[in-house]
Amino acid sequence: MQLISQEKIMQALDWAYDKSVNGIKGLDSAEELAESYMNNEDTLYEQANSLIRWQNTKSATSGFVTGLGGLITLPLAIPANITSVLYVQVRMIAAIAHMSGYDIKDDKVKTLVYACLVANSAKDVLKDIGVAVGNKLAMNAVKSISGKTLQEINKKVGLKLFTKFGEKGIINLGKAVPLLGGLIGGTFDAYTTNTVGNIARDTFASKGSQTA
Repeated sequence: MQLISQEKIMQALDWAYDKSVNGIKGLDSAEELAESYMNNEDTLYEQANSLIRWQNTKSATSGFVTGLGGLITLPLAIPANITSVLYVQVRMIAAIAHMSGYDIKDDKVKTLVYACLVANSAKDVLKDIGVAVGNKLAMNAVKSISGKTLQEINKKVGLKLFTKFGEKGIINLGKAVPLLGGLIGGTFDAYTTNTVGNIARDTFASKGSQTA
């Protein structure tokens, strides 16, 4: 049984972000997902909430999981359930960022998306690197920092995720775990996806958080 390293978690994170931005055949990209929630008269905050609710219901269905065909041939030695959760959450956060007027191809936005993945630990991650953070995570926290510091933050997020998955006992499941079977729809995943979504909403979509 193959153990999963922090490095592999980072590879999966970068893969998930690339596929979220550029899309997977049969699934909307983060921008396309965002646009589908922007065609109504709701406020940005309400649109973000609608997207988060969808992620917590639709992503739990077998049809959606089956649609993640690209994950089956993912050339990484990492369990499909971990990769699937990371993809669903990264795409959700990136979509909220796009809805809020951010350029999701910007490295600083990418780092902020990654930070949202560790939810309430995000501010601690930035503080560990020496980045001052206010009452909540915001673009201002990473706006003026260097590319090297962005990479350090990304690695810290990877370590946090590696620790989290390890605590839940799924870090060493290896390739024996099938993609199907409700892996995304488990209680743990649904709860964390909702929490992560709320952090992303408050980071990107709350009043005063937009770049414009």
